[in-house]
Amino acid sequence: MYNLTQQYEQYTTEDFLVWKLLYEQQSKVLPGRACLEFLEGMFRLNFNKHEIPKFEDVNAILAETTGWKVEVVPGLIPDRDFFELLADKKFPSSTWLRKMSELEYLEEPDMFHDTFAHMPLLTIQFFVDYLQELSKLALKHIENPLAIELIGRLYWFTVEFGLIHNHDGMRIYGAGILSSSGESVFCLSKDANQKPFQVKEIIELHYYKDHFQDRYYVIQSYKQLFDSIPEITVWLEKALAKYAAYQGDVTQLDLQLN
Repeated sequence: MYNLTQQYEQYTTEDFLVWKLLYEQQSKVLPGRACLEFLEGMFRLNFNKHEIPKFEDVNAILAETTGWKVEVVPGLIPDRDFFELLADKKFPSSTWLRKMSELEYLEEPDMFHDTFAHMPLLTIQFFVDYLQELSKLALKHIENPLAIELIGRLYWFTVEFGLIHNHDGMRIYGAGILSSSGESVFCLSKDANQKPFQVKEIIELHYYKDHFQDRYYVIQSYKQLFDSIPEITVWLEKALAKYAAYQGDVTQLDLQLN
């Protein structure tokens, strides 16, 4: 789609240091907090603190696990391009890394977020199947801003900020948390608002991007995510039918569905 490649030879000494420092920082907080599948995915992809991952190596491994691949993009891309890539089993990733001065906060996701936090979960079949089907649903309504906003809320509270409760206890699988040391600790604390995964409620309520989440939705398995697609379809259609005439800011809209 974009015909871009990872120019590995162009990474600088600072780039490798940024990767190492961020990797070390998260490696201190994620054991006992990140889901086992994420940690296993890191191992399968041969991630380590000394080397920025090569996408060609990642793609070779993903091809043997879930059939997905990484597609290089320049940064944030249009919704249609984003969902078309996911629907085609291609995960969009930037190749640039933040600067040393941006270690604590970065407004736009960089390669560390896209690679370290997202790619290990691409080895989980039910998870990538959920990603693909959610994206197909988005493409069906790609011209409807409200539909894209509501699907975006589901992506946000699952793929980016989801928690999972399994035999290991409460764990993190959302990439937005996995790449943040502060939120990795907060989301599992007694102060975090942890709620059972509820499609209707996620669709109804808007969210904020500039602070820790005011709620985290907990799944019991990745199969539960994949199996929720029919329910997502039903509630999405109800919302679109009820708010067909709405002309305001969809990002701030709280819905009332029944």
